Amino acid sequence: MTKKIAIVSCYFQPNYGSQLQAYATQLILDKLSVGNETIKITGLVGEIKKAKYKYFLKHVCDADVFVEKIGFLSQKMAKYVKGSAYKNNLQERNKMFSEFASTHFHLSQTYNSKDELREQAAKYAAFLVGSDQLWLPSNIEADYYTLNFVPDDLPKISYATSFGFSKIETAQKGAVKKFIPRIQYLSVREQRGVEIIKEETGCEAALVCDPTLLFDAKEWNALAMQGRMYEAKYILAYFLGADKRHRDFVSDLAKITGHKVVVLQHIDKYVKSDEVIADYAPYSVGPREFIQLIRDAECVVTDSFHATVFSVLFEKKFFTARRFAKQTSVSTNSRIESLLSLLCLEDRLIHPNTSAYEVLKNEINYHEVQSRVSEFRNTSLSFLKTSLKGVGAL
Repeated sequence: MTKKIAIVSCYFQPNYGSQLQAYATQLILDKLSVGNETIKITGLVGEIKKAKYKYFLKHVCDADVFVEKIGFLSQKMAKYVKGSAYKNNLQERNKMFSEFASTHFHLSQTYNSKDELREQAAKYAAFLVGSDQLWLPSNIEADYYTLNFVPDDLPKISYATSFGFSKIETAQKGAVKKFIPRIQYLSVREQRGVEIIKEETGCEAALVCDPTLLFDAKEWNALAMQGRMYEAKYILAYFLGADKRHRDFVSDLAKITGHKVVVLQHIDKYVKSDEVIADYAPYSVGPREFIQLIRDAECVVTDSFHATVFSVLFEKKFFTARRFAKQTSVSTNSRIESLLSLLCLEDRLIHPNTSAYEVLKNEINYHEVQSRVSEFRNTSLSFLKTSLKGVGAL
C-alpha cells in the first residue's frame, strides 16, 4: 500500500482562515489523488502549549507582546463580565469550528508526544507543513511546525508556510538555521519569507500562493452553505484587531449605501465597538457559513488575510485595513501587503483617515485580477506537483 503524506497544520484553531487554509491543503492533495492524513493534535497539544507558554513568559517585558496578549485575556474576562449570553455565543461559535474539524479532515491516530510521532514517522511517505503563520516566534519555540521531530532521512515539504513577522528574533536565528535546511522542498507565502530564508540560511525558497487560492469561487461554493443567511443587502465586517476607526469606516459605508451591517464579533478579543455597528451579529458561523457570508455580501471590510482572499475569489467590492497600526514586533501586516501588491490591488488598503465616499469610487478590474490569480495558482501548483513527485507520492 502506498504511504500517505502527513500534513502538519493548525486545522484545530477556532479561526476561519486557519481552518480553511488547512482544509485547502488537504483538498489539493485529494484533488491530485495523493493519499494524506492530517496529524491529530490532541495528544501533542499539551507539549506544544507548554513550550509556547515558556516563550511568552520570557517575553513578558516586550510591550508589543504584552498588549497583544492582554487583548486575548479581555475576551476571557468578558465571559464573566458580560454574563451567560456572551459566553454561550462564544461556545456556539467554537462548536461550529470543532464540528468542522471533526467532520472535514482526514485525521491520523493520536500520538501522545513528538517522540512517539518520530518513532512512527516512517509509516508516511513525507511530511508536509503548511500553510498559515506556522513559523511565528512562539511556534518556532514550540518546535512542532519546524518538523525537527521528523527523522533526517524522511522527505519534508513546506507549502506556503509563513513567518508572519518581517524579521527573525536574534535569539531564534540559530533555530531557523537548523530547521530550514532540513526541508527539501521549501516554499513560503510572502516575498519577505523568501528573503528571510535566503538571508538567514542561504537556502532558496519558492514563493507560492496560500492554499485557499488554489481553488476558484465555484469550487469554494461547493463547500459553502447554500441559500442566503440574510435577505437584506449587507456589508460584512470581520476584524481581528480592535481599531475603532475601522468600525467607523464601516458605519460610514452603511450610511452611504443604505446597506445593513453583518459583524462577526469578538473573534480574537472582546471589542465593544463591534456591537455598536452591527445590525446582525451571528455566532452560528463556522467555515462553511463564513464563505457563504462573503459570497453573498455587497461589500466586505476586514483586516483578515483570508477574508481578503475570499473577497477576491468571489469578486467582491472589499476594503482591507492593516490590523497593526505600525510595524510592531508582533505585526503581521506583511502578508496582506504582499498579497495585494502581487495582485495590483494596493488601493484596497484603507488607512485611519480614508474617506468612504472617495474609496467607493474605486472599481476593481476583476478580469485582470483573476488573470494574476490564475498565473500565481498555476506556478504554485507546479511547485507542489514537483515536490510530490520528488517524494514519490505523485
